[in-house]
Amino acid sequence: MSAAAPIRVLVVDHDRASRAGVGLALAGHGFEVCAEADSADAALEAARDERPALCLVEVDIPGGGIPAAELLLAELPGTPVVMLSATVDHARLFAALRAGARGYLLKDMDPARLPAALHGVLDGEAALPRALMGSVLDEFHARERGRHASQLARLGVELTNRERQVLELLDSGLDTAVIGERLSISAVTVRRHVSEILRKLEVPDREGALRILRDSGA
Repeated sequence: MSAAAPIRVLVVDHDRASRAGVGLALAGHGFEVCAEADSADAALEAARDERPALCLVEVDIPGGGIPAAELLLAELPGTPVVMLSATVDHARLFAALRAGARGYLLKDMDPARLPAALHGVLDGEAALPRALMGSVLDEFHARERGRHASQLARLGVELTNRERQVLELLDSGLDTAVIGERLSISAVTVRRHVSEILRKLEVPDREGALRILRDSGA
């Protein structure tokens, strides 16, 4: 039986030595660097020509690594993009994940770990360094709690997940009917949640609820 064909990888980095280092790290581990590029425009052209199975993109390339990732994902739907960065940058990490990247690896990582990380991505895993995992979890929990979490905590008020969702939508200026549509619940259920929110905040109406939250956040 013939050996499996190597996994074709596009490596995008403005530094030639870094591209060579990636190639050496991947050699002999089931990967083949099918093309290299040093800018966003060159990356898109190489992707169109070579149709790689995975793209490694450095965040600081000319044209921007994150915009390049978005273009590559649009050109090659389903092809994972993993970002490479020289520094721990939380803002870029979240921007890359929002753009659809499946990983964000540091360039000073142990080269021996790179093949395993990329095989994991192809198996559906995310590739993130331990130094950034805490930030990802913090962001996830903050989103789960909602943007009024700190104000509610200061007030000593605990809302259910659904009540927090209703409060977020109230703060966006939506009415009962639209909130019900967004959350796939009836208007009666929305009003029940609103009543419970008002009771817990000890205010008479929706305007009072939003006002006390904004005042507590001042």
